[in-house]
Amino acid sequence: MLPNLNVDHKEHLSFLTEQSTQVLQDFGKLAIDYLQKGPNFKLYSAAAQKLQAEPLVIKHSVEALLNLLLEGCKYKLTQNDFRELVKSLGFSKEQEILVSKLYTVKKEELSEAILNFNLKVPQYHNMDWRFEVQIASRSQLNQVIPMVILDLCLKNTSDSNEVKHVLLQTDPNNLLHLTRELEQAVREGFSRHIRRVGRIIE
Repeated sequence: MLPNLNVDHKEHLSFLTEQSTQVLQDFGKLAIDYLQKGPNFKLYSAAAQKLQAEPLVIKHSVEALLNLLLEGCKYKLTQNDFRELVKSLGFSKEQEILVSKLYTVKKEELSEAILNFNLKVPQYHNMDWRFEVQIASRSQLNQVIPMVILDLCLKNTSDSNEVKHVLLQTDPNNLLHLTRELEQAVREGFSRHIRRVGRIIE
């Protein structure tokens, strides 16, 4: 079964059907670059001047081409099925061969990106913690060893009733480092690039 692209993506792809194979090849590079690094507005502006179009048209066309490639991977289309899909969108024979070759060469990378966005991981539910301090031992009468005990409760995304407890023990310095790393990961998760690629894949 071939994927059913939305009206907006089809409209943006129609701009590409009017371009030469060389220009279409450049758009293919921009689409893969978008997947890896995010949008490059400097290149979009340069392409817009060359093609006498608005930079937003270039951006939307790049996103539409990337969506076409990702949809092919999501539906696990064979090369022949993908070529049929490209053909149905109004691309010429030469353009069809070019886009299909890009799909075949980058299929593994595209599939990996989809898996990363669809990865089902346990979700945070609750956390209990306890602060412990060892103030002495038989060998050392004067010492302070602070430790933090964490009981992390996670819920399985496929079964909301299943709660998993993960016990962690760490010192304050490691906990502070862990907090900084998690905050950085959250910031990256809400970055424009991640949100844009997520919308394209959905």
